[in-house]
Parts: sequence; C-alpha cells; structure tokens
Amino acid sequence: MNITHYLAFDIGASSGRAILGTLEGDRVSLQEVHRFSNEMSFQNGHYHWNIFRLFEELKLGLRKCIHEFQITPDSIAIDTWGVDFGLIGDDDKLLGWPFAYRDSITDNAMEEVFAIVEPFELYKMTGIQFMKFNSLFQLWAIKKKYPALIKKAKKLLFMPDLLGYMFTGKYWAEQTIASTSQMVDPENKSWLMSLMDTLDLPTDILQETVSPGNTMGKLLPEIQKELDCPAISVVASCAHDTAAAIAAIPAAGNNWVYISSGTWSLMGMELNKPVLNEHAFTGSFTNEGGFDGTTRFLKNITGLWLLQECKKIWDNKEILSYSELVEKSTNAPPFQSLVDPDHQDFMNPANMQEAIINYCRRTDQVPPAGIPEFTRCIFESLALKYRYTLELLQKAHPSKPQKIHIIGGGTHNELLCQYTANATGLNVIAGPAEGAALGNILVQAYAAGKVGGMNEIRQVARNSVQTKSYKPENMESWEQAYKQWKKLTQFE
Repeated sequence: MNITHYLAFDIGASSGRAILGTLEGDRVSLQEVHRFSNEMSFQNGHYHWNIFRLFEELKLGLRKCIHEFQITPDSIAIDTWGVDFGLIGDDDKLLGWPFAYRDSITDNAMEEVFAIVEPFELYKMTGIQFMKFNSLFQLWAIKKKYPALIKKAKKLLFMPDLLGYMFTGKYWAEQTIASTSQMVDPENKSWLMSLMDTLDLPTDILQETVSPGNTMGKLLPEIQKELDCPAISVVASCAHDTAAAIAAIPAAGNNWVYISSGTWSLMGMELNKPVLNEHAFTGSFTNEGGFDGTTRFLKNITGLWLLQECKKIWDNKEILSYSELVEKSTNAPPFQSLVDPDHQDFMNPANMQEAIINYCRRTDQVPPAGIPEFTRCIFESLALKYRYTLELLQKAHPSKPQKIHIIGGGTHNELLCQYTANATGLNVIAGPAEGAALGNILVQAYAAGKVGGMNEIRQVARNSVQTKSYKPENMESWEQAYKQWKKLTQFE
C-alpha cells in the first residue's frame, strides 16, 4: 500500500505545533513532532509577533521529523490565524516584526476609513466582519502613523505566506488567508484595487493570489544544508487555520454549522457563495474563502482567550491544568455571573480577572469569587453567545441546522461542549481536536494527487478521527439563563 507523509505547521495565537500526517489508503494518522509557545512581544510601544523565533521553531520541527522521527515528509505547509502580515523591502528583507492584531495601532482606524467609505458599502464590497484589527485597517493605520515604513514596503505577506517565503524565497498570497484581510472581493476572490485606490493604499505590494492545494516551491538550498535534508516541496494549503479545520470536518450533507474552538471561536456555515445582505451586515458576519472555492460564512467570537488570560494570573499562585479548571468549575453555582465575551473590555486588558469583575459589577451581578466561579462564568457565557450567534446566522441565511460540529482545541473541554448543546438545543459532535493540522495535511495530499476533492477529503477525515456526541440537557434552565444573558448584555 502506498504510504505518504506530510508535515503541517499549525500556529495559533498562543501555541504552535508541527504535526506529521501519514496517509495510508483512506486513513490519516497524526503524530505530534514538536510543540512550542507563541505570544505577542511588546517592543517600542507596540505588540508584535517574533516571526524569526517562529521560523526557528518551524525549522526545529522539520529537523525533528527528519532526524528524530526518521521520516522525510513529501511536503510541508503552514497555517496560522488571519489578518496579520509582514512588509518586505527592496532588499527582500523584512521591515520589522509584524504588528499583532491586538495592538492599539488600529485604534480609530475603522472610524477614519468609514469617513471615506460608508460601512454598508464597504461590507457589500468585502463581505468581511468589521473588526478593528482587519488587515485593511492595519495597513491604513501603518500608513498614517509610520508613512516611511509604507514607502519602503515592496511586498505584503500574510503570516503563513511570510513563513513560506522564508522557506522558499517565493512570494504568494494564499486565498483563504488573503480573504481575511477585507481587501478581497468575496465573489471573484480578487484584490479590490478600486477600494485600495479610494483609500490611497498601495496596491503594488499585494501578491498574486493562489488557491489552496498548490505546490509553490521547494526548500532553499541554505535550508536544505542547515537541516541536512532534501529539497522538500512547500505547499500553499489552506493557510488560514479555520479554513484548514473546516476542510477536515468529518461531516456529511449540509445540515450543520461549525464552531472552530480555541483562543477564538469561529461559528458559521460552509456555503457556495457569500451572503452580503443587511442581516449579515448587522449581525457582523464575515465571508471568508474556503477550500474548493467555498465561502466560510461565519462570525468571529472571542473564545477561550478569557480563560487563557485568567489562567496566566492564577498560575502565579497555583498551576492548574485546563482539565482541572473544568472539573473545579462544576462545583460553582450555575448562572451566577454572565458576560459578553466580545465586549471591548476583554479585548486585551491588563488584568482579565479584574475586567470580568468590573463588568459584573456594572451589570449588577455578583462577581466571581474564585477560580471555579470565573471558569464557569466564562464557559456558560460562551455557550450563550453561541446560541445568540446561531439565531443571527439563521436570520442572515435561511437554514435549519440540525447539529453543530465543534473542532479544534475546545473539543477537549467536554463541559463547554455539553453547555453548547444545552444552550442551542442542538446535538453537538466534537472532534477532531487537531482539525487545522488535519485539514492542512489533507490539502497537501490533494496537492500531491493522493486524494480527490472536498468529498473525498471529508471521507478520509471521517475514517481517521474519533468524535464524541452531546445531546441537549436542562434546556428549561438554559432558556431562562439565555433571557437573563440577553438583558444584561443588552442583546434584546
């Protein structure tokens, strides 16, 4: 039986992984080769990503795969979060570390752009949810605050494409990652040059877009020498981690919605074309590119970020695993404290625990008193936000989903999965946890001609992963909690 190997670099806002995928027949097995932390670095008044450290971690992952695991992959590919990018100068060198999306550089950028392009018109052009850190607003802010940097820039590369450039010396803009920028036409997948001209933003720095599943080049000779390896192919897989994860959802039919659960929760549907109506606009839904020309019609929801930031504080006194936090939270009283995870207070506070306490006091609630109460507050609030998002989704698109597929790291959180079923009244199917890596790998296999299109990719995913199902429980109490949550968060 023909066996092939693919290495996926899956990098999130808090950690990264090198995952080896072995395709044997109609099944893929995954093996973690390397794991590393990722976090923003505060330099000269701004939050940045240390792209050079990330590149060293990727090289270390490839080195381990070849020399410790004794497997030379047929190809490698990189997926990351969206919107962030690096700028390349005349000498093909990076012009400083990329700005991180949580940085304050984009404060007021949206309002300044809206003064030139009316919001609904901008939405109809781009189909992208308005978030202050979208690439369009980042580029606007950099041009305004650091005009010399823009003048020096010759190329703009999104994070996964920038890392791909560092491996190959080649430039490209993979479509799924470019689609997050708010600079792409969601219907024909091309750059919106007229919008860029209207805002007096440079267009010559934008690279030609390529669809996922194309081989873009091979490792540079110096990389081959450094790692003592052959000229391995580098594939433009689904470079946006959510696009990769959705490609690997072990689903059949089209009566489902998904939640990609991690630092962010991405909740939506896979469609054949974008939805650009007023309900989609007012509901803050986004239309991003997916594998095989599909549209990821979804809403970005602040996910486990709140818990991650609280855990940093708690770790100073008592280090608890996430599973221990989940277990402790079951002893806390239900629905005592509820928050809107997307409130601006939780974007990047100096102290997340204090931000939650202050929010609860302003909304006349009893603030969480300890770790179990904080944890339960976050999980219940997230589940209720999913319920609200589901209602908005059905207003924007006539659909009657019968189940929710949860993918990503949040699938390990059985309590949150159960809460999601309880809050929405829908059956939940959780898995796989490494959805982005699996999708990345399967699109690499597609590029190599080892699997066919979307249907075959999903069939291989179903053959390869184990899932767990959750049925709704205690729906009456959750219905009352939802009404309470809507009132205190002003979602009447």
